[in-house]
Amino acid sequence: MNEAWIIDAARTPRAIGKVGKGALADIHPQHVLSTVLKFLAERNDLNTADIDDVIVGCSAQIGTQSSDIARMAALDAGFSINASGITVDRFCGSGISATNIGAASIMAGMEDLVVTGGVEMMSMCVPKVMAQPTDVWNLRLREQYPMTNVGIMADLIANEEGFSREALDRFGAESQRRAHVAITQGRFDRSLVPVYRQDGSLALDQEEYPRPSTTYETLAQMEPTFGMVMDLPFFDSGVTFRQLIEQHWPGVKIDHRHHAGTSSGVVDGAGALILASPQYAKANNLKPRARIRAMANMGHKPEYILNAPVDAARKVLSKAGMSTRDIDLFEINEAFAVVALKYMRDLNLDPSRVNINGGAIAMGHPVGATGAMLIGTALDELERQDKSLALITMCAAGGMAPAIIIERL
Repeated sequence: MNEAWIIDAARTPRAIGKVGKGALADIHPQHVLSTVLKFLAERNDLNTADIDDVIVGCSAQIGTQSSDIARMAALDAGFSINASGITVDRFCGSGISATNIGAASIMAGMEDLVVTGGVEMMSMCVPKVMAQPTDVWNLRLREQYPMTNVGIMADLIANEEGFSREALDRFGAESQRRAHVAITQGRFDRSLVPVYRQDGSLALDQEEYPRPSTTYETLAQMEPTFGMVMDLPFFDSGVTFRQLIEQHWPGVKIDHRHHAGTSSGVVDGAGALILASPQYAKANNLKPRARIRAMANMGHKPEYILNAPVDAARKVLSKAGMSTRDIDLFEINEAFAVVALKYMRDLNLDPSRVNINGGAIAMGHPVGATGAMLIGTALDELERQDKSLALITMCAAGGMAPAIIIERL
């Protein structure tokens, strides 16, 4: 079996994902993604006619993010018309899955040069996505697997798993602290690509979402967010979120603990990677930065939504013939504080090896793009620390999690 090498990785800064507030909200998603694609092609002197495929994750493939944004963005970036494109959706896990699919095609010997990544303009898609449930009105499926509000489920999991409000708030504050250190020390600089408007003016060249003044004390004063959702109608079901949850968790009383400071931020952004076979890389003077050691996908109870990353990590470690002791750095998407806390506890991980530079609580979570961004962040950090192995995973709606292990070269 061939190896799949990571040649390079890059991403945009994350912008606040609200129309009228975010720096990227008025820019076409294709252009946001093409900015990264063009940067990577130019920095690595790629012959884009050799690109076998551009595989991009995007969860909300609607509006200006529809019509196979991978192909459209590749064309917008000036890639050769020979470089085809496909857009994939595994909700939050789309960016990792796009990369895993590209790597698998190289490892199988079917392709030699693939660009992977992800994009999500939350400023554009959140109102539309929030207008429909995950089951898109399949009532038979809903009866079996009630996939409700992710924030409510984060609170339910925190209750069931015994994670206190204090623990969640302290984790949220630490994410902000770590992100601030990383930004001020320039740890993301190698991967960051500025985004310009069509008229050539600068739209964004730095992270827009972090709040470095955040402390545990300020978070402890915030009101929980998701209790306010409980008595709202669950879309068209004729029942409230509370009633739906009580149907499937009889007698449950949820102590709501998460809020904006312990939940992932709503942001816009894109990220991408260049993958190549060793044969192609050597023949074209492309220096690899890492190789992909193992990949895995895992499902869990769909109604719990957030709990699959632990199983995904165990599965990908098994495929690699490794244990957690072999991994130098871990990246787990901070969809909610409880996700990362449960992940560290269940795998018995030292927090000093997990999300070294903060995570989505501080930086934001551009759903389809986050996985690609996390792989790039892990690679940059392996190089900065002169370490070897990183494991990246994240929860995805429907109770799923993709995972990948990379090894620095």
